[in-house]
Amino acid sequence: MIGSRTRLRAALLQKRRRYGIAGMAAPRAHRGDGYEFSELREYVAGDDPRRIDWAATARAGTLQTRILQEDRALTLAGALDASPSMGVGRTRSAYDRGLEALAVWFTLALSDDRCARVRANGIVADPHRRGPSAAHVCLAERAEPQRSFTATLQVALATLSRDASLLLVSDFYDIDEAEPALRQLAVRCDVTGLLIADPWRDGLPLAGFVRLSDAETGAQERLFIGRRERERFRQSILRRETAICRRLENIGVRAGVLNHDAELALMQSFGIAGGVIA
Repeated sequence: MIGSRTRLRAALLQKRRRYGIAGMAAPRAHRGDGYEFSELREYVAGDDPRRIDWAATARAGTLQTRILQEDRALTLAGALDASPSMGVGRTRSAYDRGLEALAVWFTLALSDDRCARVRANGIVADPHRRGPSAAHVCLAERAEPQRSFTATLQVALATLSRDASLLLVSDFYDIDEAEPALRQLAVRCDVTGLLIADPWRDGLPLAGFVRLSDAETGAQERLFIGRRERERFRQSILRRETAICRRLENIGVRAGVLNHDAELALMQSFGIAGGVIA
C-alpha cells in the first residue's frame, strides 16, 4: 500500500473531517509509541531519551522531544446501497462502481485491522480473520436487492463498534428517509459517504421524443429531449451533487462524489489533493 492509500489510512487514523465537523463519539488519534510524527515539545522528566530531537534541541537551546502519534488498528466497515436505482448505468451499474469503492476502502486494512460488510439482512465479518484476509471476506459478498438503504444503516447502528470507520456508498435518493439513521451513525462512528454520480453526468445521449422509466418505481413517461433539455439536466445533476454533499457534511458525514475513479473520490472526500492532506 503506497501513495494515496497510505495517505488515506493516515487520514483515517487522524479522524480528519472536512470543515471541522466531527461526530461526538468519534475517537481521536492519541499520542503513543507509534511511528507517525505529531509534534515537538520541551523535554520533561520521564520522556524516552531516544525521542530527543537533537537538531531541534540545537535550534531551541533546550531539549526537545518528538511526540509520535500512535498507529492504532482500525475497524473498517463498508455498506453499499442495493436499491433498484443502483442497478442503472451505461457500461457499468452504479452498484458495480460502488463495489470498486469498497475494494479501495478495504485495501486500507493492515494485519491487525478488523473488517465488516454491512447489509440489510445482517453484517458479514469473520471474527477469526484480520487485515487483508478479513477484507477479502467482505468483498466476496454481493448484497441482496433492497427497497431502500435505510435498513442497511439501521443494521450498522445496531452492530458496529463506536470506533468503526464506516464507508457508505449510495445514490442517496432516499436521503430524507435515511437522515435520522445517518445522524446517529455520524455520532457513533467516523463516517464517509460517497454519492454515486449519475451515469449520464457527462452528457445525456438522448434526443427527440423518448420514453423514460423511473429506476425505483418503474413508472414511465414520454418526454422531448433537445439541446436545452440536456443542459438543464446537466445543471440539475451538479446542483443535486452539491446539495447532497452539503447535507451529508452538515449531518457530520465526510462526503465526496464517485464518478469514474473510486480512489480519487475517497481522496477528495478527505480533502487530500496532490498528495497533501488539506
